Amino acid sequence: MLHLQKLSVGTETPEDLAKWQATRRAQTNDGYPQHVTRMWPKREAELLDGGSIYWVIKGVMLCRQRIIRLDEYMRDGKRYCAVVGDQELVRVAAAPRRAFQGWRYLAAGDAPPDLRAGQSHEDALPADLSKALADIGVL
Repeated sequence: MLHLQKLSVGTETPEDLAKWQATRRAQTNDGYPQHVTRMWPKREAELLDGGSIYWVIKGVMLCRQRIIRLDEYMRDGKRYCAVVGDQELVRVAAAPRRAFQGWRYLAAGDAPPDLRAGQSHEDALPADLSKALADIGVL
């Protein structure tokens, strides 16, 4: 199993990401959230074997969603990849990440753990505080 990590540009919280993904513009024809990217993952089979896309928000990996499938997406005669995810965003232990372009593979052993059921419903810390705490190893 293999995961992707991706910056969620323009969102402040996982809730902001969920609101964006609920818009028609961010969904497939069958209602699943999608992220369109130029490059098609070469390790597709590993991603589709239970992989997730881990979202980095304001420099901190905060949530993930299971990858359901990869769809071909055509724009201006060019082939793109739509990473189609499950509708549920799962909160994960905050993990700081440096900025990067596009997406990156994330080995299963390097992925932060999911938050326990009781923790995922607590109010999220501000992203700056989550990042500062993660930087010093508290989160």
